[in-house]
Amino acid sequence: MKEHHRIYGIRAIIEAINAEEPVDKVFIQKGLKGELSKELETLVRRKGISTSYVPVEKLNRLSTENHQGVVASISPIAFHQFEDLVEKVIEERKLPLFLLLDQLSDVRNFGAIIRTAECTGVDGIIIPKHGSAPLTADTIKTSAGAAFKIPIAKVDHLKDAIFYLQSSGLSVVAATEKTKDTLYDIPLNVPLAIVMGAEDKGVSPSVLKTVDHMARLPMLGEIASLNVSVACGVFLYEVLRQRLA
Repeated sequence: MKEHHRIYGIRAIIEAINAEEPVDKVFIQKGLKGELSKELETLVRRKGISTSYVPVEKLNRLSTENHQGVVASISPIAFHQFEDLVEKVIEERKLPLFLLLDQLSDVRNFGAIIRTAECTGVDGIIIPKHGSAPLTADTIKTSAGAAFKIPIAKVDHLKDAIFYLQSSGLSVVAATEKTKDTLYDIPLNVPLAIVMGAEDKGVSPSVLKTVDHMARLPMLGEIASLNVSVACGVFLYEVLRQRLA
């Protein structure tokens, strides 16, 4: 059964996954047993769908119906296939621009970033399948509908996506405080992908090792960092400034 952008009930979720519905995440009650639940767990692992094992109280908050210990969130949009998206953009654009989000967790930050990305001509947003903020109704609302206009793709590992983009001729720049170079020192008027990190930890060290450039924002105040959606806006508008110069 469906409840807003959620499905509840083991059999209903299995059928939705097999029907290629855009299942974003599956919440499974801790300690749930039974052959049908095992079938579901095997299926989500095979499909690479993000899964969380949670107390029954969490499921009761997600659904007021008889959820049978399982609730799934359904993405309001269909995600694009990563390699196909990259190839299409490279064929059509002289200066492709992609945005990679590394473990972003807040759905409203996600929506704000999508809105800014659409306004600044980003060709596609890449997120990891696991550990990323889901694309919810709140995300859609915060994006002002931009989530329906900009392609979004999910990948198993962000590092592999970076290697693929680099092999396709793109320069990859990570936003991080762990560098002396500022955003204004980096050439951005090239085929480009920008990596923004999580709200609390920033871009992960393993991802930083793979990028071509690292860039920070100059900070003059006492607070050490900006909200990630604000920082992302600064980066994207500097790309736009350089490309319009």
